[in-house]
Amino acid sequence: MKVVAAGVSGFLGRGLTQALTTAGHQVIRLVRSEPTGPDESLWNPHSGDLDSSVFDGADAVVNLCGAPTAFHRWTREYKHQLLSSRVNPTRTLAAECARLGVPVLLNASAVGYYGACGTEIVTENAPPGDSFLAQLCVQWEDATAPAREADVRVVLLRTGLVLGMDGDLLKLTSLLTRLWAGGRLGSGDQYYPWISVTDHLAAMQFLLTNPVHGPANLTAPYPVTNAEYTKELGKQLHRPTPWIVPEFALRIALGEFADELVDGRRAVPAVLHEAGFEFAHRTLPEALAAELR
Repeated sequence: MKVVAAGVSGFLGRGLTQALTTAGHQVIRLVRSEPTGPDESLWNPHSGDLDSSVFDGADAVVNLCGAPTAFHRWTREYKHQLLSSRVNPTRTLAAECARLGVPVLLNASAVGYYGACGTEIVTENAPPGDSFLAQLCVQWEDATAPAREADVRVVLLRTGLVLGMDGDLLKLTSLLTRLWAGGRLGSGDQYYPWISVTDHLAAMQFLLTNPVHGPANLTAPYPVTNAEYTKELGKQLHRPTPWIVPEFALRIALGEFADELVDGRRAVPAVLHEAGFEFAHRTLPEALAAELR
């Protein structure tokens, strides 16, 4: 299989590239700096400049482009960056898939699509929320329209909180917990739709070859509350987690992004289940035990 991949400099992209190449597949990475080898090709995701020849014979395109949403203050300028870093590359790649007949496009998205859902269980059929992040996801997914209209099989990867030691979430929360500073955020009742990095990478590979199209929640079967996550992480690391970070303190420190930390999304992977995907880590204790090794 030949895969053209964009936005793969982060820990998920690096992991996917390694997994695919180890399995014997060819991966051509689209990069914004001077290529360092034959497996890289220069592109400008905002102007649309790229070498179309790299798509010759491609079986799929994977697009993971997007500036990080977490742990940044969402100023007006940064909101513009969040939007443009997602919509522009997606629009460019969707158009190339449509024009050149690439059969599959896996495009990043997020469970932030659903907005605040409280304790309600949400599947891929749930409508979008009205928060900034939810509407960002709507525009992000809409940018795949050229590919969908050309009958490209488009999968929208609505990703939850990915647990892996190379990722920001587990790295930060495990460090705080080891330093005896672990605790819940706000009430702790908000649901966190998590997934282990092992299962996230496996799910992306699964979706490359299985006839799934449309949105797919990349989350584990059993989302947990923030309080449950905090308690289990403390248990795994043999540390108490008695602290509470009040909502007002989060809002002072992080501004609008704090809403994403205190609002819940009890998202479950209905599409992956129906397609027959097998999770390696179905429960949080299993995932933390594996990823903290």
